[in-house]
Amino acid sequence: MKFTKKSHSCVRLEKDGRTLVIDPGNFSEPDAAVGADVVLVTHEHPDHFDEGRLRAALEANPEAGIWTLKSVADQLTAAFPGRVHTVGHGDTFTAAGFDVQVHGELHAVIHPDIPRITNVGYLIDGGKVFHPGDALTVPGQAVETLMLPVMAPWNKISEVIEYVREVKPRRAYDIHDALLTDLARPIYDRQIGGLAEAEHLRLSPGASSEL
Repeated sequence: MKFTKKSHSCVRLEKDGRTLVIDPGNFSEPDAAVGADVVLVTHEHPDHFDEGRLRAALEANPEAGIWTLKSVADQLTAAFPGRVHTVGHGDTFTAAGFDVQVHGELHAVIHPDIPRITNVGYLIDGGKVFHPGDALTVPGQAVETLMLPVMAPWNKISEVIEYVREVKPRRAYDIHDALLTDLARPIYDRQIGGLAEAEHLRLSPGASSEL
C-alpha cells in the first residue's frame, strides 16, 4: 500500500490501482481528493471536511463514493444521491477493495464550555492503517501504522505520547500538523520519537512511503 501525506490531516492510500482519501479539509490541497475512489471524512470541522474538495472528487470520478458520519452526510446526500454513505462506531464496510472498520464516537474535548461533536476514526485493511480524526481513540486491535494527530487545540504532547503507547503501533506518522511550526518540529520529533515506544515518522506534504 502506498501512503501519501497531504497537508494537515489529509492522507491518500493507494493499492491495486484504487485510491482512498481521508479528510480532505480546507488546510489540504484543493485537489487533495481528486482521483479518489473512496473518500472518508471523520467529522464536520472545516480542516477535515471541505464541501468544495469533496464535490471536486465526486465530479471527477462518477464512481467515487463518500463514507462519513451523519453531520457530514446530511450536507452532501441531496447533491450526490446514492454516493454518500452514513456510518458510525462499530460499522464495517468494503469500498474499492479497502476493508474499513469505524471506531469512535466523539471529538476530543477542546474546552468544557464547547459542546462536543461526533467524530469517527477509520481502521483500514484489518489494522494496516488507523486514522482517528480529532480524537485519541484506541481501536482495541493491532495497528501497523497510526496516523498521529500531533498538534491541535485539544491535545498536548504528553497525551500524544501516551496515545501512541496505548495503541502500540509499529510506526506513527504525523498528521494534524498544519499548526506546528518548523521551529517546533524538532522538539516534537525528539519527544515523541524518544518516549512513544514506536517508530515515529514525518512526511512533508506530497511525499509518499510504502506501508
